[in-house]
Amino acid sequence: MKRPMPLLATLAALGLTFGAASYTAPAAAREYVSVTVTDRPPPPRFERMPPPRVGYVWAPGYWNWYGGRYVWVGGRWAAQRPGYVYHPPVWHPYGRGWRVERETWVRDPYWHR
Repeated sequence: MKRPMPLLATLAALGLTFGAASYTAPAAAREYVSVTVTDRPPPPRFERMPPPRVGYVWAPGYWNWYGGRYVWVGGRWAAQRPGYVYHPPVWHPYGRGWRVERETWVRDPYWHR
């Protein structure tokens, strides 16, 4: 028969403590899939940008490679991330083909709290 654990031992086993508690967020997993295609992407489509929205940045539309062909992904509003700058997807020549650099948020070197 198992003996019941005292309350403090149970809390410690669960990672809970009295006084200063800390929390470590799980590591952000980033999945990266590199796609190289031989066909040049079509020119970007014209999209009328809607009026500005406070707290958001405009992520323009782009051509994505899906199902063996280019598919247009329309622009959208992305929630702003303080201290970061949004970089949209861009296709670059790569060897004898083309490779997309996916959208990303890059730390803003000029941002100060």
